[in-house]
Amino acid sequence: MRIRLEPATRSIRRSPLWVCLLITLALASCIPGSDEDPGTTASSAAASTDLNVSFSEAMAHRTRVVILGTGTPNADPERSGPAVAVVVDDQAFIFDAGPGVVRRAAKAARDLDIPALQAQNLNQVFITHLHSDHTLGLPDILLSPWVLDRPDRLKVVGPPGIDAMMGHIVMAYDADIDRRINGLEPRDANRDSYIPDVVETEGGVVYEDSDVRIEAIPVTHGDWSFSFAYKVTGPDRTIVISGDAAPSEPIVEACDGCDLLVHEIYSGERFVTRPPEWQAYHSVFHTSPEQLADIATRAGAQKLVLYHQLYWGTDDEGLVSEMRAAGWTGPLQSAVDLGVY
Repeated sequence: MRIRLEPATRSIRRSPLWVCLLITLALASCIPGSDEDPGTTASSAAASTDLNVSFSEAMAHRTRVVILGTGTPNADPERSGPAVAVVVDDQAFIFDAGPGVVRRAAKAARDLDIPALQAQNLNQVFITHLHSDHTLGLPDILLSPWVLDRPDRLKVVGPPGIDAMMGHIVMAYDADIDRRINGLEPRDANRDSYIPDVVETEGGVVYEDSDVRIEAIPVTHGDWSFSFAYKVTGPDRTIVISGDAAPSEPIVEACDGCDLLVHEIYSGERFVTRPPEWQAYHSVFHTSPEQLADIATRAGAQKLVLYHQLYWGTDDEGLVSEMRAAGWTGPLQSAVDLGVY
């Protein structure tokens, strides 16, 4: 950030104290205002406090959502590719694998003290659809944890086509895999753990144990034949993650009073600035604030978290304001990378 010094301040520009003060003020103005109580507009400092409160509350649950990446195909250096972790006790379930997923998970493990997200523990991933921004991290989550001594194979669940994709990833890295197995690396303990265990689904229950049930919910995403939201029913909370979706009635039915609805969004105010051909695209692939307010209200979501945000020049506070104007009055946050909800 460049700070412009007006003439009255130029005489003190060499003062270290004033320089430090100006830098501090500039940095304070950059704190993201991503949280807002109904009917209020949070200042940056208040938003930061609210995020800390949200983190503390979320960490008190057995079932927590950790946003590893809120990104889109746009190359935003502040937002990694789309990936959401649902952590239940010491078990992590990853939904989508955008670019940077393993390093984002490692940062969450270290900075947020969530051992389930350490690389060697990443062994389950659920893919919403086969768009590249949601799958570019698949080679990473398949191979990097294997190299870092993941003991078991990666379980991959996704729509038809995911088996072929994983098979081609293994083929693409054949030379690397060969050297790691047949070279000097001590690989006997997990020699075959680079091989993915893949399940293709057209919807329905895709995972179940004594504490967790996961369902793939078919949704509308333009002309994709298969695209899913996922519903995670944990021991203490129910989470619905939209993936990429145009307004989809199955999300309303799946949520049905869910504790947390994590849903994609685009800025309705900035939509009108997009070229007509992109307006045509986004209107059938994604969800506007007005549409999302209707979905979340009819779904009875206890809390709404926006992710995979298409800003087009607005910001988190702008999206929150749009949601309020559209009629959503419940708890609301616009997610940031490494946010916990």
